[in-house]
Amino acid sequence: MSRSWAFASNYLIYSAMAVYTLAFLAHAIETAWAVKVPNDTTKTLDYKRTEKVARIATAMMILGFILLFVGVATRGISAGRVPWGNMYEFSITGALAFTGAYLVALLKYDLRWLGLLVSISVLLTLGTAVTVLYVPSAPLVPALKSPWLIIHVSTAIISGGVFLLANVIAAAYLYLDNMETKGERTAWAKRLPSLEVLDQLSYRLVAFVFPLWTFSVIAGAIWAESAWGRYWGWDPKETWAFITWVAYAAYLHARVTVGWRGRRAAWLCLLAGSTFLFNYVYVNIWGTGKHTYSGL
Repeated sequence: MSRSWAFASNYLIYSAMAVYTLAFLAHAIETAWAVKVPNDTTKTLDYKRTEKVARIATAMMILGFILLFVGVATRGISAGRVPWGNMYEFSITGALAFTGAYLVALLKYDLRWLGLLVSISVLLTLGTAVTVLYVPSAPLVPALKSPWLIIHVSTAIISGGVFLLANVIAAAYLYLDNMETKGERTAWAKRLPSLEVLDQLSYRLVAFVFPLWTFSVIAGAIWAESAWGRYWGWDPKETWAFITWVAYAAYLHARVTVGWRGRRAAWLCLLAGSTFLFNYVYVNIWGTGKHTYSGL
């Protein structure tokens, strides 16, 4: 029975990748049509075709999210546990959280212009997961057999998805800011939000999820005491989780008390995001210490 669930999980994840590919192609077509400028620059661009394509792309993102969600769930069923026991499972769940953060934000903000970056990021993550990181489902190692696994890892994954979305927006801010510094925005870039809106949105996302990340770090310390008899041991993963916390705390502090806005705040946001990615990729795969659960 577990093999059947494992097969179903693999099939659903590959299906999600196919749908995300369609979403990427639709977003690419939408972007290409938007970039194309008519000869008569006095006329406004007609985005009726791009609007239809953008809606198709969003529908594909939603369908891909649903397929991936079911794929992650069936992976857990095949293993008889929550699907967060190795790097493969972290990656597919991380891609799910990133897509989910984008789709939830899309309910309030018009972020379809980010769809191209989100879809290609998810495809790269899933592609790496199924080709490099895949391991058959297996029971958890003893240290992970704890209720804190659900509490700590779920909050960390959700936080990571929102952090990365904030970083993509910060990167978009820097790109558009550089464009405006050199002159006027191009025709397609004028459709994108103002720098002020991007700056505020990136900040709001970080401010929203930072308490959850704080809770995740604390929950990890409580779990460490339960598993290893100490709350903190400066293990590489613990250390980099704390560095990420400090970096995002510095970002929020710089904005609220020092008044950092715009370019400096965006760069600091990207720096904080890079510490999270370093912890997620390098420390999980090549790091040493007690948090060696990559399964590779």
